[in-house]
Amino acid sequence: MAPDHAPTPDLPLTAIDLVERAADLLLQSQYAIALTGAGISAESGIPTFRGKDGLWTKHGEPPLNQFEQFASDPTQWWQDLRRRRENPDELTRAITAAAPNDGHFAVAELERVGVLKHVITQNVDGLHRAAGTQAITEIHGNRGYLRCLDCDSRHPFDELPEALPPRCDACGGLVKTDTVMFGEAIPRDALRACREESERADCMLLVGTTAVVSPAADFAWQIRSRSFPLIEVNLDPTVISSHCQVAIHAPAGEVMSRLLDRVKRGLRTDD
Repeated sequence: MAPDHAPTPDLPLTAIDLVERAADLLLQSQYAIALTGAGISAESGIPTFRGKDGLWTKHGEPPLNQFEQFASDPTQWWQDLRRRRENPDELTRAITAAAPNDGHFAVAELERVGVLKHVITQNVDGLHRAAGTQAITEIHGNRGYLRCLDCDSRHPFDELPEALPPRCDACGGLVKTDTVMFGEAIPRDALRACREESERADCMLLVGTTAVVSPAADFAWQIRSRSFPLIEVNLDPTVISSHCQVAIHAPAGEVMSRLLDRVKRGLRTDD
């Protein structure tokens, strides 16, 4: 649970005013959902992909045919994964060492108090779950799980399977890591859940996302097309900023903690 922060004006005055407006929108909503991206986990020490210091900005994007490479020789792919786990790269080391930050805890607490109904995250790090979020769809998968490509069943990924490539105990289908690769379709159950939640939503809180990756970003635009409000919390302006009723450009952890405090005060007032 996120700790209550005293409402001291640590943010610029304009940001404090925007937090007030964002809280009012959340409190007025009947079914608010969140869309989160790499920016919310950056304060946990996990590098972002895009932007000035993003991994892909510095090192280039991964090959766009990742899934094709997996499907062409899954046994070789799993053998390569074993070697990568023995010599993890910068991102893997950072995710393994990461813990939820104030932003993750604030999102979980907004769900607990009944204001946020669902979280769609583009992150695969599992930090929302670790912070306590229950109603969540990890649209790009979760690095801590394995997934059957035929029936979408998942189970924790603790140790490398002995038999390679692994097969699903339920249906015999081919199993891969749950993380969605370039060139791979979004899992059917995850995409269906995102669509259903977005259709119900009358407000979306976007935290730490550039809102450029489809299909996740499409849900925000769909909500906006129905004239419902968008609230953005991101370090820098994005392509969607000018379409948001409130856009707060400051560190996500601090903004979300302040937003949580303001929402909880509003809930107490309503009582």
